[in-house]
Amino acid sequence: MTDTNRDDQIWQGWLTGGSSLLEEVNASVRFDHRLARQDIDGSIAHARMLARCEVVTGTEAKEIVRGLELIREEIEAGDFVFDPALEDVHMNIEARLRELVGPVAGRLHTARSRNDQVAVDAKMWVRAAIDRLDALLAQVLEVIAERAEAHHADVMPGFTHLQCAQPVTIGHHLLAYGEMFLRDRDRLRSARRRLDESPLGAAALAGTGYPIDPHDTARQLGFGGVTRNSLDAVSDRDFILDFLSAGATLAVHISRLGEEMVIWSTPQFGFITLPEDLCAGSSIMPQKRNPDLPELMRAKSGRIFGDLMALLTVMKGLPLAYSRDMQEDKEALFDAADHLELSVRAAGAMLRGIDFRPEKTRHDAALGNTVATDLADWLVAERDVPFREAHSVVKGLVKWLAVQDRELKDADPAELGGFDDRFADLPAEVLTVEHAVARRNSPGGTAPALVREAAVELRRRNAALDRGEDR
Repeated sequence: MTDTNRDDQIWQGWLTGGSSLLEEVNASVRFDHRLARQDIDGSIAHARMLARCEVVTGTEAKEIVRGLELIREEIEAGDFVFDPALEDVHMNIEARLRELVGPVAGRLHTARSRNDQVAVDAKMWVRAAIDRLDALLAQVLEVIAERAEAHHADVMPGFTHLQCAQPVTIGHHLLAYGEMFLRDRDRLRSARRRLDESPLGAAALAGTGYPIDPHDTARQLGFGGVTRNSLDAVSDRDFILDFLSAGATLAVHISRLGEEMVIWSTPQFGFITLPEDLCAGSSIMPQKRNPDLPELMRAKSGRIFGDLMALLTVMKGLPLAYSRDMQEDKEALFDAADHLELSVRAAGAMLRGIDFRPEKTRHDAALGNTVATDLADWLVAERDVPFREAHSVVKGLVKWLAVQDRELKDADPAELGGFDDRFADLPAEVLTVEHAVARRNSPGGTAPALVREAAVELRRRNAALDRGEDR
């Protein structure tokens, strides 16, 4: 605070001057008010611990807790007015507490600094954000498993370099995203495990001389332990970086899914029909159904990358312990968390709402000579031709057909013996996409039976994470 004439000034000190510009730059309550719930929880735990350690009396602690609960009710009802002149959420709550309970409010900050206070608030906020995001991802994985089972045998083209490569199934393609999102859940849970230490008790940077019990506040607040170094406790923002890093990788996966939905929904591909209520029209072209939601799924990734880079840049040159630069962590954190949740919800809605067009995907799966590898494999297995030679023979066959403006899908197996007598008696099924996917039954392959099993296994692994088991 810089206004020495305010009746509700929190502290007096020799630095009582200041400008309105400094107050404007200093003030963080316009965004850190989102920590209010965590700040109240942390303060209640701290007050009760102080009473148990006989640093304050039981009566004083009860009065402080009563006032904090009243403030919680005011905030939840929307009646609490956050004052930028009081800088941050912590000072706003403490000022209101003094109005409600009087001078005893000043006992609350005993053995505590705003440095360890904001650290524990932020950790609790990130923990809750991880839990929300993890739960949303678990729901998306259920949708993926369900849709993969439904389309376990529906053939579609598989691509490399966005060129026709080999046939796969729709279910197999969807399950690739299942693996990505399952890893995302694992990363989030790993970040949560690492933040599971309470920094309360570190005070400003060096600990405190009061006889406190940090393990008591850690238990009250749901932490598994306490930090081991007071300097690290107040200067650490790794837990936010962990969350943003995991979130950036998640955003990559959502963006890739959004990109494929945009491509697949074009008339040129026609693999899916997007749900009308998740698309937008054009202001001039009445026929348009624009894939706005998957486009925004794709675009949000850049914003989340920016939030991660912003905090990395803030933290990279800071000496120990706390510096005011670290106030800049909150906006990046809140922005990324909000848009990650929005993106995951969008991904779930799109996966639930899209209609696949198996007749179109099956037709296109045969384009581009996608069974060429299967034909080469047949030469290896049935004619004992070395694979490199078989590869060359089939490549020549593809070129021979291309001169005739044809592909393998257009060829009559009986005529291929005229190109190379080793193709004599080639079974017709070798040139079908169904045969191609059915024979790829190696672990993790696209054979329909394996895809069905993999969908069931994805659901099991997803549930195992919820139970805290290894996936």
